[in-house]
Amino acid sequence: MFLIVDDDLAVRTSLRLLLKQAGYPAQAVATPAEALAAVHEAPPALVLMDMNFSLATTGDDGLALLREVKQLAPQVPVILITGWGSISLAVEGMKAGAAEFVTKPWHNDALLQTIRTVLSLHDTPPAEPDTPAASRRQLDRQYRFADIIGQDAQLLHVLRHVGQVAPTDASVLIEGESGTGKELIAEAIHRNSQRKNQPFVKVNLGGISSSLFESEMFGHRRGAFTDAKADRVGRFELANGGTIFLDEIGELELASQVKLLRVLQDRTYEVLGDSKPRRLDIRVIAATNRNLAEMVQQGRFREDLFYRINLITVRLPALRERAPDIPLLAQHFVDQLRATYHRPALKVGARAMHWLREQPLPGNIRELKNLVERAVLVSGKDELGPEDFQANAQRLPARAPAPGELPTPGTMTLDELEAQMIRQSLAHYDGNISRVAKALGLSRGALYRRLEKHAIPFDE
Repeated sequence: MFLIVDDDLAVRTSLRLLLKQAGYPAQAVATPAEALAAVHEAPPALVLMDMNFSLATTGDDGLALLREVKQLAPQVPVILITGWGSISLAVEGMKAGAAEFVTKPWHNDALLQTIRTVLSLHDTPPAEPDTPAASRRQLDRQYRFADIIGQDAQLLHVLRHVGQVAPTDASVLIEGESGTGKELIAEAIHRNSQRKNQPFVKVNLGGISSSLFESEMFGHRRGAFTDAKADRVGRFELANGGTIFLDEIGELELASQVKLLRVLQDRTYEVLGDSKPRRLDIRVIAATNRNLAEMVQQGRFREDLFYRINLITVRLPALRERAPDIPLLAQHFVDQLRATYHRPALKVGARAMHWLREQPLPGNIRELKNLVERAVLVSGKDELGPEDFQANAQRLPARAPAPGELPTPGTMTLDELEAQMIRQSLAHYDGNISRVAKALGLSRGALYRRLEKHAIPFDE
């Protein structure tokens, strides 16, 4: 039995009818007191709750009710219903324990999908961190993880979590350093979901400026703006029915974040030059190598968007945190190169494998792959030793030196050093292009050229 809590009779009636048609019996009450009595008598399977029960419309009474419901029945999932203008209030509700929030007026299909997702997550208990992880063989029998190499306990815990959430439509935020395989995890979520036969569309948000965001994501009609010489299909339309992967979401400018939030919340969008709203049926997976919670505190990332995209968070360990997987990955890359370059005798010696395991590899899996391929191409030998990797490792970007310290000769090129200095200056001057250019002794035009050369995102 569900519980509906709303002081509007029309809302209670329409929700009860919708839920009944979907096969969910529901009880509807009008006041916080009635809601608490109902929860005390028999905890419901789910609560749909309005945030305002007084003329003040501050939402304080709704937050108070939420806290009391969670205290009475902490296991019961609560979905909040609020107006678009009160999303900040819904975010406070999420902090207080709500599972999700929807805005009025809601779309019936989207609301039912949210309910199914919340129930699925509630019915699937997460694996305990101290529980021995299932073997890789067991996971491979249950799920499709063929492209993900490794059997370290931390990775297996991640894969178990991915397998649990994949069949739901929950939004997922994948966190991890650059090169840890976030895109592979996103693909695995899609491949093990009910949308696996629908599109999987990747979008690198770090490469989309605020001025191009709407055209890229929503599409445009011919003549919608000066350079719109033909119709363009947006990424959301391409992903409709399937999954959209929003990579580098931490790089998205604030002006674009609110537009993205609108779409993710309402599941509707408008093509530029066409005012007819279009409905979306998508699953959202986002990824970042940044600390979004910290960015929220700094005012650089919207808190409401943060809570919209991270119903489920998956953190990928750095490669140095699962060093036993380094030989497995190196062998996997060698197997691929053996076929690519038609060198059937190619292999990595035991001493070289041991040396690789001891390396910090700050670029993670991507760095290891590049290191292996470069050693194969340069050495020309069938069995690679430590010296083959050592000779080529010096040409790879090293860890950034400490402030005031110059890198060791041979560990960074001038281009890499220049790019690092520009990034540090942008961070130091909060992205103020004029101040950065002056500090580096460059004109604004020269700085822009270097930003483009090094593919460094920046805000105007």
